[in-house]
Amino acid sequence: MRKNILAALGAALAVGMLLAGCGNSSKSGGAAVKEELYAEEMQASVLQTENDEPKGDGSQAATNLAVRFGDNGEAFPMHLYDNDTAAAIAKYVGTSDWRLPIYHYDDYDHWEVMQYYDIPSRYEIPSDPEDITKESAGMVYYSEPNRIILFYQDAEVAAAYTPVGYFDPSEEFLEAVQNNPVLEGWGNKIVVISDGE
Repeated sequence: MRKNILAALGAALAVGMLLAGCGNSSKSGGAAVKEELYAEEMQASVLQTENDEPKGDGSQAATNLAVRFGDNGEAFPMHLYDNDTAAAIAKYVGTSDWRLPIYHYDDYDHWEVMQYYDIPSRYEIPSDPEDITKESAGMVYYSEPNRIILFYQDAEVAAAYTPVGYFDPSEEFLEAVQNNPVLEGWGNKIVVISDGE
């Protein structure tokens, strides 16, 4: 009887090993197919997630910023484009207003049609420059390293800039830019950028 039990156990063990071996060979082929399908699903999922995510850092960015030319100037809305550069600027300005000095306002090429404002280097701003040859009054661009370019007059200046946004051009806007007062004792002008929402 004991021999019968051992024989039965041996047979069961042999059948089990046989089945396990067959299972493994078919499983390895099945596993490869499953892994391939899983990889395709993951790739599709990643692509879908990338398409669904908002641009920038994922937080809700402002669509307008308020800009004053001079500490006490009238605020003008700067309408932002939907891109990573504008989103980064809006995010930083949303945490703390920017008070940017204009050290050069009448001694560089094209100063009659544009101004530029240097952003402190501690702010990391992504860019995607494109070749620009013609600018309209009110257009705002980003230029590396960390510089905002404002065209307050129509112009034809060839450069590689990332579009950031625009102002609605008006006589009041033009006067505010041109009549921005020089700070006494400092020899520069100030532009204040704040969250316009």
